[in-house]
Amino acid sequence: KVLTITVFAQAARWAVAILDRLLLARRGAQAAAGSGAPLSAAAFLGQLVIIVVFALLALDNLGVNVSALIAGLGVTSIAVALALQNILADLFASLSIHFDKPFEIGDSITVDDMQGNVEHVGLRTTRLRSVSGEQLVIGNRDLLASRIRNYKRMGDRRAVLTFGLTAGAPAALVAQVPQIIEEAVAAQETARFDRAHLTSLASGVLNYETVYFMKEPDYGLFMSTRQAIYLTLYQRFTELGLEFAPPTQRLLVKEERVAEAAASRR
Repeated sequence: KVLTITVFAQAARWAVAILDRLLLARRGAQAAAGSGAPLSAAAFLGQLVIIVVFALLALDNLGVNVSALIAGLGVTSIAVALALQNILADLFASLSIHFDKPFEIGDSITVDDMQGNVEHVGLRTTRLRSVSGEQLVIGNRDLLASRIRNYKRMGDRRAVLTFGLTAGAPAALVAQVPQIIEEAVAAQETARFDRAHLTSLASGVLNYETVYFMKEPDYGLFMSTRQAIYLTLYQRFTELGLEFAPPTQRLLVKEERVAEAAASRR
C-alpha cells in the first residue's frame, strides 16, 4: 500500500511538473517573472484535476470503492458550483483572458472610463495602475463584459490638429498654408502626413484641419511630435507674417435696447 501511494504521488508530481512547463512555455518569460507569484487559473485548475485523478486511481488500486465517492463528488461539485458561482465566473474569465489574450502584463488599456497599465492578472481580479498613480482592481468577469481598448497593440495613432489664423493675409499666402503644414509634419520622422485643408472662414478666422498618423503608439512620443509640429508652424508663420487667431466672442447689442436702458436709468 505504501508503494502504491508512493508511485501515484510521484506520478502526480511529474504530471504537475509537465503542466507547469507547458504553461510557462506558452506564457513565455512574463509568466516566469518574479518568485512566489500566485498560480494562474489554468495552473490552479490543472493541478487540482491532476491531484484528484491520481488520488482516485490510488484509492481504486488500494481496493477502495471509488464509484460512490465519485457520485458524491459530483453532487458536492454541483452544490459548490451554485454557492460559488460568482467566484467561478471570475475564475473561468481568468482562463479566457489567459488563453484568448485580449491583453498582457504591461499593456495600456481602457476599460469603460478607467485607463491604466496591466500589472497583474489573478484568479478573480485584474489590477491596473492608472495614469494618476492609484491601483484599479477589476473583477475578471466584469472586465470581459466591458469594452476594452488595448493601446499597446495600436498600429498607427491617428492625430487631428486644428488651429485658426487671422484673416487679412494675401490669398496667395493663405494658399501656401497647407503646404507649410505638410512640410512641418513630414519633418518629423515618427509622423506620416495624411491631409491639410482650410475648413472654414468665420468671424475673421481661417480654420485649418490637419490629419496625420503616428508610426509608433507611444503617447509620450505622440505629444512630443505634436509639440514639435506646433513650434515649427509657429516659426514659419511668424516669418511669413501670419498670426494664430486667439479665441474671440462677438457680442451684438441692439441700439433700441440700449436707449431704453438709458431712459429707465434717468
